[in-house]
Formats: sequence, structure tokens, C-alpha cells
Amino acid sequence: MTTTAQAERNSLRVMGLAGFASMASMRLCDPMLLVLGQEFSVTIGEASRVVSVFAVVYGVMQLFYGPLGDRFGKLRVISLAVMACAVFSAITSLTSNLSLLVVMRGFMGAAAAGIIPLSMAWIGDQVSYERRQETLAKLMGYTVTGMMAGLWFGGFAAEHLGWRTAFAVLSVMFALPAVLLWRKLQGMPAQTRPTEHAGFVAYFANTFLMLRGARVRQVLAVTCVEGALVFGTMAFIPTHLHQQFDMSVVFAGSAMMLFGVGGLLYSQLARRWLAWLGGERGLVKLGAACIVLGLLTLAWAHEPVMGMLACLVAGFGFYMLHNTLQVQATQMAPAARGTAVTLFACSLFFGQSTGVLLMAQMVDWDWLPYAFSCAAMGVAVLGFVVNRLVGRH
Repeated sequence: MTTTAQAERNSLRVMGLAGFASMASMRLCDPMLLVLGQEFSVTIGEASRVVSVFAVVYGVMQLFYGPLGDRFGKLRVISLAVMACAVFSAITSLTSNLSLLVVMRGFMGAAAAGIIPLSMAWIGDQVSYERRQETLAKLMGYTVTGMMAGLWFGGFAAEHLGWRTAFAVLSVMFALPAVLLWRKLQGMPAQTRPTEHAGFVAYFANTFLMLRGARVRQVLAVTCVEGALVFGTMAFIPTHLHQQFDMSVVFAGSAMMLFGVGGLLYSQLARRWLAWLGGERGLVKLGAACIVLGLLTLAWAHEPVMGMLACLVAGFGFYMLHNTLQVQATQMAPAARGTAVTLFACSLFFGQSTGVLLMAQMVDWDWLPYAFSCAAMGVAVLGFVVNRLVGRH
């Protein structure tokens, strides 16, 4: 293996650790909603603000991380974002009321926003298109595992250790890649550091110019809908498992980990799935079908084992569909890839925040099965649209 390839692999591992912690922080509160509602004497819908505010701020901050990454270097910005996450996680563990917790979740969303999207953009810069699906899938392996860890540990800590302990542990998880990234930056030769700076005015002008492209608008639009239909629904799956099957908070979070296991089934064999299914359009068709099946089964299953299997199938389908959209995002504007990928993430999390707000109302009305069913039908339409979009690539 060449020195360059080894350096690329080492960088991917460190960013993978950062992505692991970032995704764990994003999903940590999903299984906590019941406990938070009880502790602060609010409904589950009101407690879900800790999820929606993270997604809203995460999405907004993408508008700023794109130019920051292009101007100061993606690795440098990622390292600072990871350090900030470690600090904010520590502070969050000390909060004493729901309002302050919501505020700190907003700060965490602002910091975490600079990790995964810029890591994707870095991969887009360093890896050829032919290897990009596989390399992004490797990064996804870290983030999916982080999601699983966050779902399980969030429920476990809330029930046995106290939810504040979860954020203290999360702070340590961020601290490790923060130190590794900082050391890597200190060892970078001076000539590899960015020297050309583009102003924010030029960035926003370039962004508006980019949005004039039909393909860019199409990719961002379907990504926003995907975020609302799947990520918005996902935040309430542990609550649904608890209400539908009387699962404990810990067991509901553990069952939800199967969503991530499904993602790993795809990500670890991404190249083979691409070949077996005849390309990206095959990934889209099977992915959308699995999400639809999983959501409908979750909505109306009467046996816990069926609900758990539905999580596995839905996760497998989601990551198959989502990774295909990620690849499209890295190529929709190659000349400004950092900006393009952060716009992609912005669109995804605006969609998620919208979905969470809508689902919060449904859970307070006890309409989750109907909401899951509507989301499944929406994914079926989305799959058809994305299939045509990929076919025109």
C-alpha cells in the first residue's frame, strides 16, 4: 500500500470515529423521550423538541460549514467541530430543566453539523467516482454503528444511569477523535494547507448559481422529502415499540438498533449489492420497497418479533436508498463539492425537523400507526421519483 493510500485510510478511520460520535449524539435522545417527558412533566410531543431543534440547527449550519470547509480546509473545520461537540456534550450533562436542555441540543446540532457532511465532501475530493460508493459506504459503517450505539445507550442510560450520564460519556467519545484530528493537522506539511480564501459573498453567490441547476434542485428536493418521511418517522419508532408492544425503554432502544444492523448489511457489502442489483437504479428500487414494507409492518404488527424484523428491513432499505442519494450529492456540482454536500445535508435535516414536528402531533393524538402508513406511501412515490432521477444521471 502506498504512503498516500495509507494516509487516506488513516484519515477515514479518524473521521469515522468522529462520525460515530456525531450520529450517536443525534439519535441519543430518541429512546429518552418517555423518560424526559416524565421527568419534566410534559408530553412526549413537547419532549421531542430536543430532537427537532438538533435537526433544525444542524440543517441551518450547513449553509456556513460549506464555505468554511472550502476556505480553511475540511479537516481543520471538522477537528474544531468535534472539539466543540465534546465541550457542549459535557455542558449538556449538567442541565437542570427542559428549556436549557433544548438550547444545549441546539448548540450540539450546530457543532455536529460540521462533521459528517464535510467528511463526505473530503471523500469526494480524494476518491474517484468509481470508488466513491464503496468509500462512502465505509464511512456509513461508522455512522450507522454510532446510531446503533446512541439508540441503545440512550435508552440504557435513561433507565439505569440517568440521562445526564449519557451526555457525559458522549463528551469523552468526542474528545478522542478531536485529539487525533488535531495531532494530524499539526503534522500536515505547510504546503498542503489551503491558501486561497473565497469570501462569504462569493460563496452565497455561487450557491444561488448552483441552485439554478435543475439537477441540483431535484437532488435536494428528494433528499428533503426522504428526511421528512424516514428520519422524521425514525425518531418515534422507540416510542411506538414501547406503546404497541409494552417494551421497556432499554429494549425499545435495543430493538431500534436493528435499523442500524440493516444499514450495516448494506454498507459492508456495498460493492456487491451494486453488482447484484445491476447498478444504482436497482439499489433505489429494492431500498424503497424495503422501507415501505418495514414501515407498514411497524404500523400494524401485533407481535414484537415482527416489529423488530420491520426495523431491520427498513434500515436495510433506507441506507441503500440514502447512500445512492449521497453519491449523487457528491457529483451534482464537482467544482464546489463542499458546498454541494453541505446543501445536501441542510436539505436532509430540514426535512427531518419537519417530519419530527408533524410526527410529534401524531404521537400526542395516538395516531402513530396511521402516520407510519402515510410515510410508507410517501416513500413508494419517492422511490419512483429517485429511480427516474438516477436513470437520467
